[in-house]
Amino acid sequence: MAFTLYSLIQAAILCVNAVAVLHEERFLSKVGWGADQGIGGFGDEPGIKSQLLNLVRSVRTVMRVPLIIVNSVCIVLLLLFG
Repeated sequence: MAFTLYSLIQAAILCVNAVAVLHEERFLSKVGWGADQGIGGFGDEPGIKSQLLNLVRSVRTVMRVPLIIVNSVCIVLLLLFG
């Protein structure tokens, strides 16, 4: 398999899919990354952990429908062009 632009895009899609399926109660809370772990006080700078949790929540919220479409297009392209 050659290193092409399509394989790079496909790897990025797989990484976004991996972030999108992370579940807070089933997986993240067991490793100490639950919703109640990243709460800071008012005016405090958010740490790396809370920023990553916010990123995971945002990806799950915003990218749900676009990921369905992009995954469908990738599947069709793989079926057509092998």
